[in-house]
Amino acid sequence: MFSLGSWLPALPGLAWGWALLDALLQGLVGACAVSVLCSLLKVYLYIQCVNNPERQAEKEAIGAQRPLLEPLHVLVLTAVLALVGSRVAALVVLEFSLRAVSTVLSLGKGAHSSQLYLLCQYSLGCGVSCGLSFLLEGAPHRSWNLLLAAGLAGLLALHARRLARHVCALYELHSRARYCGVCILLLAAGHGLPRLLRNALALTFAVADLSAVELINRDFLSTAEAVRFWTPLTICYTLLVVYMQEESRQSTGRGPAFRTVVVRMGGLFILLLTVGRWSDILHVLVSLLGELWCLLHAGALLESCCRQ
Repeated sequence: MFSLGSWLPALPGLAWGWALLDALLQGLVGACAVSVLCSLLKVYLYIQCVNNPERQAEKEAIGAQRPLLEPLHVLVLTAVLALVGSRVAALVVLEFSLRAVSTVLSLGKGAHSSQLYLLCQYSLGCGVSCGLSFLLEGAPHRSWNLLLAAGLAGLLALHARRLARHVCALYELHSRARYCGVCILLLAAGHGLPRLLRNALALTFAVADLSAVELINRDFLSTAEAVRFWTPLTICYTLLVVYMQEESRQSTGRGPAFRTVVVRMGGLFILLLTVGRWSDILHVLVSLLGELWCLLHAGALLESCCRQ
């Protein structure tokens, strides 16, 4: 009602068209956030491999240039995030937040935090989409706000991608010659990138979790109805976290990451068969495709994290 279409005459289907535009813009912002995360992780992992003779094969895999893959990744992820409803996106965000807290608490037992950054790609996109949906709900000129956010996110993603391309092509030369300010800065402070990502992700998911809880609760008319939904959801998520912790301790590599995605989405699928809607079930299937797409796109980075 308060979007770009508010200045146009009411026509059949026009409101649906503006709602679709808003969903695409939200998805684009989320996809750009994932792109920034992957680019910064690529920079960090590449720098870690440069001075290690045993990781030269990883360095070449990370530094391989695929100019068309990154735009395709953003487009596909934008479409997936636009299709997923706010209800399922909120559930994905809450499930990952619980899993992330469990992983952080178990770091002393041998868990690998670097891999968690890659496993949160799709959840990050859903979190950004949920946050925007909640913060801009009822805002005047919602579509203009989303358009501005998409433009800023696109610029940030573009610069992060250029940084990753520059590092993969010239970091070794520039770090030895000491005449590139960007590479000298990364040489001196590149080890701080994980801390920067951790703080940014913690803030993003804090906002996303609050938004997700509110987006889910607004569909309930009574406390009893909310309890009937949250009780099996809490039990399901707790069992999933326990299973995934055991899986991560017993095996390493890319295989467990893909199996975990199938188990998580399968559990959510079964849960929503009993307490959800038919549209939620469709959105879970779309989310499964989004999760698998993100892991396939970050295959080289995931392999490098697993070998650390």
